[in-house]
Amino acid sequence: MDSKKRGLFIILAIVLIIVGAVGGYVTNDFYSNTKRTTTETTALTSEGTKKNIPLSDNRNTAIVEAVKKAGPAIVGITTKVYDRNIFDQQVLVGEGVGSGVIIDKEGYIVTNYHVVAQASNKKVTVSLSDGSSQEGTVVGIDPLTDLAVVKITPPDTMPVATLGDSDQLQVGEPAIAIGNPLGLEFQGSVTTGVISALHRTVNMESQRFPLIQTDAAINPGNSGGALVNADGDVIGINSEKIAHTGIEGMGFSIPINEVKPIVKELIEKGRVVRAYLGLGLLDKSTAAKYGLQLKKDGLLVARVYSDGPAANSDISEGDLITAVGEKSITNLIELKQILDAHKPGESLELTVLSNGAERTVTLELGTMPEATN
Repeated sequence: MDSKKRGLFIILAIVLIIVGAVGGYVTNDFYSNTKRTTTETTALTSEGTKKNIPLSDNRNTAIVEAVKKAGPAIVGITTKVYDRNIFDQQVLVGEGVGSGVIIDKEGYIVTNYHVVAQASNKKVTVSLSDGSSQEGTVVGIDPLTDLAVVKITPPDTMPVATLGDSDQLQVGEPAIAIGNPLGLEFQGSVTTGVISALHRTVNMESQRFPLIQTDAAINPGNSGGALVNADGDVIGINSEKIAHTGIEGMGFSIPINEVKPIVKELIEKGRVVRAYLGLGLLDKSTAAKYGLQLKKDGLLVARVYSDGPAANSDISEGDLITAVGEKSITNLIELKQILDAHKPGESLELTVLSNGAERTVTLELGTMPEATN
């Protein structure tokens, strides 16, 4: 072998040694990093039988664990809608399907008001995650917050959701929506995303508190279902979605900390009793919809209701309410939150601006008339 061929042989040998060493290093490292501990999970085989299968840590993520914890407590709620035909006979004209969340062992389920709004005789069908179903009764509704409570007879074993703390949410943390989009054939569907924003306002006139925004897909049928964090705790009740053409990934959920006291009152009284001023008010945002421009922060008095507490005061249409107690008021939601923290019969001190002059008016709160829609 001449010197030239010997040199090429030596170079080739060195390359093979290096490649072999690197290849061996990568292969060994790859296998060492994928040797995970495994847990077992239950799955359905193609024949429909249950089978325990191993689940590696790579697959057994926080989302999987959260769904295992919260999923069984999510139910389907079917409402049958009846009407009368020309012969005055009751006929079924349709049905709606939504979702709900079991919140305690007594069989109480929280859902959206619009899911059960047309329930005949306050009766609905509740489909549990184990495949069984039973009749449920609507025991309380609150149209103003789009919340309702349904009661079923609890079976011997019934999963119950763990309610979290929505005040501790962080923008960007995982969010999981569980419900029945498009009907019971998709019962228990899971979509994931993040908490996109907190304290969102969708409709200043009707909204009573800020909402959670998420990009987890929420579709018709998800209403009343759960928004869950990575710990498997329910942190919101899915209620509303912006569904305009070209807009994606904007779902809204009622914070669970706002849901808890409302549900408690619905169970106890069947409705929420709220404090009432008897005033029709507009803030800058809502006034603009009517072609009005407010030059100062505050709430414009657009109407004084004859049956309300303010009717007996010197508050007039055109006045501006700038503060309640020591708190300045700039929008309607701020006022609604203050009123929801007080009871009928209690008094509030309002700062009123009229014709450039400021004065203080003390009103005894009345009881808000019961909502009918």
